[in-house]
Amino acid sequence: MKRTRVLLAVTFLLSSVTFHTEAQDRVVPPSALPTGTRFLVGLDNMISTKDAKAGEGFKVYTLEPVSTPDGEILPAGAEIEGHVDKVEQAHQTGRARIWLTFDDVALRTGRRPIVAFVSDIPGVHSVRVVFAREGAIEASTSKRQQEAEATAAGAFVGAAPGVAAHNAKDAAFGAAAGAATAFMLSSGLGQELTLAKNMKLELTLDHPLRLNRE
Repeated sequence: MKRTRVLLAVTFLLSSVTFHTEAQDRVVPPSALPTGTRFLVGLDNMISTKDAKAGEGFKVYTLEPVSTPDGEILPAGAEIEGHVDKVEQAHQTGRARIWLTFDDVALRTGRRPIVAFVSDIPGVHSVRVVFAREGAIEASTSKRQQEAEATAAGAFVGAAPGVAAHNAKDAAFGAAAGAATAFMLSSGLGQELTLAKNMKLELTLDHPLRLNRE
């Protein structure tokens, strides 16, 4: 019985220490930017699925100052280094996709690790972030009306040579090929994805970012 009580006491102490440690980890110091903080960055170099490789480095720069509760500031122009995590080229999957990882940020106190993800690409309607695919960046699909118009236009252009030659078979084949090509172009299928230099990305912190050494 005594041995059982000792074991229970030890178990309780260990669980208390674990809970206290976890609680401390959840406390965000006032000199840190909390999880969920959003801010804009600009790409320092072009990234394309045509030639980008996993592990390839890139840089972005903050476009606006962001302040912590106690007044510490992540200034505009702060350099953030990252790398390409994964690339899916259009000829591999039909739709080009790219995943970016952010590694560290340059602060006045030195470089600090940063855990963040791309949450939006504001002002660019041809590219979107797909959270269902773990934050993949891909070409966005056109609206159905735009797709229908592009398909009809492609079919007309494809059929034109056959119609001019009074060859129904060639006209039908050309219409089908033209419609398929137009649909792929309008929906982003078969096209490589390019993130242009200076493109704006919205980042969201996935872990608190301490701006000092304390």
